[in-house]
Amino acid sequence: MDIAFSALPRALRAVVVDAARICLDLFKVMVPILIGVKLLKELGWIAYLAKPLAPLMSLVGLPPECGLTWATAIANNLYAGLAVHAALVPDMAPLTVAQATVIATMMLIAHNLFVEGAIAKRCGVGFWGQAVLRLAGALACGMLLNGVFSALGVFTDPAPLLFTPSTEDGSLWAWAFGEIKNLGMIYCVIAALVGTMRLLETLGVTRIFEAALLPFLRLMGIGGGAATITVIGLVMGLAYGSGLILHDVQKGKVAPRDVFSAISLMSLSHALIEDTLLMYLIGASLWGTFVGRLLFSLAVVAVLSRVAAGLARPRLA
Repeated sequence: MDIAFSALPRALRAVVVDAARICLDLFKVMVPILIGVKLLKELGWIAYLAKPLAPLMSLVGLPPECGLTWATAIANNLYAGLAVHAALVPDMAPLTVAQATVIATMMLIAHNLFVEGAIAKRCGVGFWGQAVLRLAGALACGMLLNGVFSALGVFTDPAPLLFTPSTEDGSLWAWAFGEIKNLGMIYCVIAALVGTMRLLETLGVTRIFEAALLPFLRLMGIGGGAATITVIGLVMGLAYGSGLILHDVQKGKVAPRDVFSAISLMSLSHALIEDTLLMYLIGASLWGTFVGRLLFSLAVVAVLSRVAAGLARPRLA
């Protein structure tokens, strides 16, 4: 094993080692949270989380049953939320495309809160602050979308349900094996991203990319050092983006003042392609899940970054 590793080119060895270090930091956070969420699920405690959310559903034009859908996504992931939603649909009045878009967007903004919040905390951003930002942001965005759709009278057709949850092996071993596969996939993706970032840096592409994005991201309070990684987080996902940010913060490549804005933006809008397409399975419209969510996130982070910058300035005597 040592001989095979030493035979790898130096650049490739560096990528393997850096990816392992990034994943070690992530997995130290993720694994305990994953186990804790599994216990909550097995004990049936997630249903208790849904109770205070049910009355809030009327604020966004949804039936109270959707509170359980959102609660499941908050505690678990989008797939779990979709499975619960598909099981609840036959017992609810048919949802319109507008309603499906609202619940889908709320799940996209606030899901897997324990794991992703812990990852954000590892980067130096407060867990509870990000949790409140995502929950309040999801509710506010849902209210805005519901108001706009209702005022314009759009997306009133019944929402098609294209998602049918598969019957899975519910054993502990099957769950553990599935999570190990997921963690392995995360390592492979991060290793590929680290290698790609190193290649782009060598070719000077990142400097061009950062220069092109800097005027736009500056409005969000994000400096050039975090520009490329922020875009990766928006497109790929929070775990990947925050993992790379954590790596660059430790190496002094990203200023601490950029971390809050970058993580906040990625928290509100990440995995823009994969997760958005996933919500199409419950009949959601791209106008809410992609366009509405992204515009909302950009506006919120632009305001938050200015507020944070103002609070950070030393007061004049």
